Amino acid sequence: MERNSIYLFKVFGIPIRVHVSWLIIFALVTLSLVTDYFPRVRHYQWPTATYWVVGIVTSLLFFLSVLLHELAHSVVARRRGMKVRDIVLFIFGGVSELGEEPGSAATEFIMAFVGPLMSFAIGAVSLLLYWLTRSVNEPVSAVAYYLGVINIFLGLFNLIPGFPLDGGRVLRAILWGVTGDLQRSTRWASRLGSVIAYSFIFAGICWMVFLREYMNGLWLVFIGWFLNNAALSTYSNVLIKHVLGGHTANEIVQRNCPRVPPDMPMDAVVNNYILAQGLRCLPVVEGERLVGLVTWQSVKAAPPEQWSRMHAVDAMVPIERVKPVRPDCDLWNALEQMSGEGVSQLAVTQDGQLVGLLTRDAIEGFLQLHTEPRR
Repeated sequence: MERNSIYLFKVFGIPIRVHVSWLIIFALVTLSLVTDYFPRVRHYQWPTATYWVVGIVTSLLFFLSVLLHELAHSVVARRRGMKVRDIVLFIFGGVSELGEEPGSAATEFIMAFVGPLMSFAIGAVSLLLYWLTRSVNEPVSAVAYYLGVINIFLGLFNLIPGFPLDGGRVLRAILWGVTGDLQRSTRWASRLGSVIAYSFIFAGICWMVFLREYMNGLWLVFIGWFLNNAALSTYSNVLIKHVLGGHTANEIVQRNCPRVPPDMPMDAVVNNYILAQGLRCLPVVEGERLVGLVTWQSVKAAPPEQWSRMHAVDAMVPIERVKPVRPDCDLWNALEQMSGEGVSQLAVTQDGQLVGLLTRDAIEGFLQLHTEPRR
């Protein structure tokens, strides 16, 4: 999700990003508030400019509420020793992207439950503000009432026991605490999450067919589709982590991978290795010491007409920008690093010397070997 998002700022050291899809929902929420909710549902009589100002402010504060909800998750995760990559606001609200699964059922329970609690707290404060301002300042009370209602709804919605909603994570934490088996608990919670997701899809279709409420029905279908995909994806990640756990890069590193010296002409690197062997990553070594990587992207950055005047050292990604792993690196952590950096291979080094390359294909082959039944 990070690839299609815009970095905004950091809160408590956690990067906050906005996915491009957020612009769509921000515009839709604002338009709904301006053209329907405030004038038709709440029957406010304001000038057109006031509708727009209040609508935009309300939308921004709503997404601030979503951000605070996710920050509650992330702060607890940080305090429990977990890595939080970032928080991304997107079309379905927000998500805290964690670098790992919770280490215990108690951590999972607290981390999941604190999000809805934050939403309930924001809702209560907002409704109190509405009560205090309802006869003093109508625009302020209108914003407060909407934020109060929507945050209480957000808290209740997230407590639905459909994984990976917060309620589903609370359920998984309870099952995990009872059974002591994270994988089995995730499977059960994910299956219930899929049932609830398909219920949303079915309800959305019925809404469109029988009530002719096409936008609301379509929205329910999209939510159900998203929840089902998220439930399956989360269970898949837990299963992958279970299979890879305890195994290291040393077991599947490609030790005999081709390597080139820094002074090799660039056209020879491209013709003899990149094109002839279909390599997308080529270690550049001086003796046995890794000095950089020639990648497909770094090659494309140089015009072909200059290759005859260049050497491998001129087109490589220098070692200062390479993040190699040690041979004892856990395979799950290596796969997480690949995903986070958007690469398909990692250099494996020991005391600065190249051991080999660890590729995503090798990890996927290891997974297939250990998860598919033998014939």
